[in-house]
Amino acid sequence: MKSGFLILLVLVTAALGAGFVAFSFLHNGVSAKATPTALEVIMARKARHMALPNSARGLRNPVPASAENLREGRLHFADHCAICHGNDGSCDTMMGSGLYPKPPDLRLTETQNLSDGELFWIIENGVRFTGMPAFSNHHSSPEDTWKLVQFIRHLPQLTADERVEMEKYNPKGPDDRMEEQEENDFLNGATPAPQPESHHQH
Repeated sequence: MKSGFLILLVLVTAALGAGFVAFSFLHNGVSAKATPTALEVIMARKARHMALPNSARGLRNPVPASAENLREGRLHFADHCAICHGNDGSCDTMMGSGLYPKPPDLRLTETQNLSDGELFWIIENGVRFTGMPAFSNHHSSPEDTWKLVQFIRHLPQLTADERVEMEKYNPKGPDDRMEEQEENDFLNGATPAPQPESHHQH
């Protein structure tokens, strides 16, 4: 009797979930501009929690807490993560705001309350059906990832000077690099090359 009730409860819950997903697609289509509803956010967080292996939750950060390791994590974040998450972790970026679901604000309790092991696992393995890629064996070593975990913990206390330093390590396009080079040349006393005069025939 009890097992029959549990099976029925699971089936009803699954049906409601499928109905909700169908309604969301019909209402918003496949647009990434849509904002997830509160229920979607709750369901996604619950699914993420259930998907993380128990072995990951108990992992402790083996990298010693130090100013040097924190800086390395900060600059690694600026180079690899800030394009979506922003230097301050707010995710208020062109890439971040264009994703569905939107990346979480890493400064808020929903992220800060995750264990070190959970943060490590997410960075290493990514999250399916989101813009969060898996970084293991591609862009970083496990030690790099643990330094990122340290930096994520530091995000709520990020200083203005740290943000300025991070901006130097953000990925830049050709136009940004050219503008930066021109500024450096000017500051170092180099004069811009003279522009050719235009000659008009009358």
